[in-house]
Order: sequence, then C-alpha cells, then structure tokens
Amino acid sequence: MLRTALRPRWLGLLALAVVLAVLCIIAGRWQWSVAHDVARADAVREVQDQPVEPLGEVMAPHESFPDGGSGQRVSTRGEYTGDQVIVVDRLLDDVEGLWVVERFVVEETRANVAVVRGWIPKGATPPKAPSGTIELLGSLAPKEAPDEGGLPEGRMTSVDIAQLVNTWPGEIYNGFAFAMEEDGTAAAPGLERVPPPLPDTSLNIRNVMYAFQWWIFAAFPLWMWTKMVRQAAHRDDAPARAAVETKEHVA
Repeated sequence: MLRTALRPRWLGLLALAVVLAVLCIIAGRWQWSVAHDVARADAVREVQDQPVEPLGEVMAPHESFPDGGSGQRVSTRGEYTGDQVIVVDRLLDDVEGLWVVERFVVEETRANVAVVRGWIPKGATPPKAPSGTIELLGSLAPKEAPDEGGLPEGRMTSVDIAQLVNTWPGEIYNGFAFAMEEDGTAAAPGLERVPPPLPDTSLNIRNVMYAFQWWIFAAFPLWMWTKMVRQAAHRDDAPARAAVETKEHVA
C-alpha cells in the first residue's frame, strides 16, 4: 500500500485532501466562535430588555438573593456613607486594577447595600463618593466567595457580604450592585464603570452542531483518500497474487 500511496497521483490527491480537511477545520472553528458570539449577543440583549425595577420589589435586606436576579437593573434612593472598601486583583480590559466598593444606605429601608462604584488602576487614588441623597441605578450581582484575608484593613479579595455585615452597622442586602448611574451621571473622573457580569452565556447549540459537522467533514476526504489508495494497492497486487495462486495450484 505504501508503494501505491507514494505515487505522484496519490500524493497529489493527498495534498488536496489535506487542504479540504484544513478548510473544514477552519470552518468548524469559525462556527464555534459564532456560537460564542451569538450566545453573548443573546445575553446582552436579555439584560438590555429587562425593565429597571425598584430595589424594594426585587429583594429585601437579609433575604436570599433572588433566582434570576443577576444582571437585574434596579433603582433606589439613598446616600453613600464614606465607608469605602477596595477589592484587589480585578481586571478591566485585561488591565489589573481595583474595585472601589462603597457602603450605600437605602433611604426606604435604612439598610446597607455594597455598591461597586467602579474600577481604578493599581496605584490610583479612588475618588470620593458623591455626598447627599442620590438616585442610584445599578445592576445586581450575588455575593462573591469569602474574603481570603491577609490584606490591610479596608482591602479585600472579594465582595464578601458576610464580612461586610460585621463591619458596617445595620442590616445589609444579600448581594451587591454595580453602579451604572448616580443621579443620572457617568462615572467620576479617574473611575471607570465595571460592566455587570452577563447572565448565562452557554454556547448556541445550533452553531455548535454546525461546528461538529464541519469537523466530521474534515475527516471525510482523508478517509476517502485512504480507502481509494487501499483499493488501488489491491488492484496493483492482483497480478502478483494471481501468480502465487497459480503456482500453488500447479504444485
């Protein structure tokens, strides 16, 4: 079979089969990336289509974080107290920095909600929160994993609600919010808003199936080449086999 496969005709067909296989693999990878893009676009649209709800209609202090509450946009009224916490090791556009988290007291319940006002690069000084009563528009997120500790006071490795409830006086909401607007204004100078995490961005199943189909197609030309070479080798060896059979018959 190897002698047949090394003939120029079959080597040319092998090169063509390899090219077709590579093209199919590239098409499959493209469909895989489309599956991610479609899922992300659907998730963004899902968040944008959600109406803004008053915080009090979504959750109350000490209640469990609501199912499907991640990414829910809420509005509330209250004031920052100046109790600031810095969450370390947070990336924004692949740049390492810090989250500026502030204690916000909701006017209606007088309970605390942790608000991620924004992101700053390492070494930057966080700007002060606005004073007085403000209207806050934010996107909810469930509490994060417990703080790992070992940092100076006022710094944490996560938005640890269980630790904040022991630090801030009064009741607290079992989740936190990413600030989107404060009195209708953008982020303060030197502070960049943190894009709220998207809801489930599972792959788009249709495009995933297309990707697997292309990868199956990639194996087909190589399989066909192998089959054709075997058949050709079998034909090439036919006279030799016939001669051997004839000698055995005569003997």
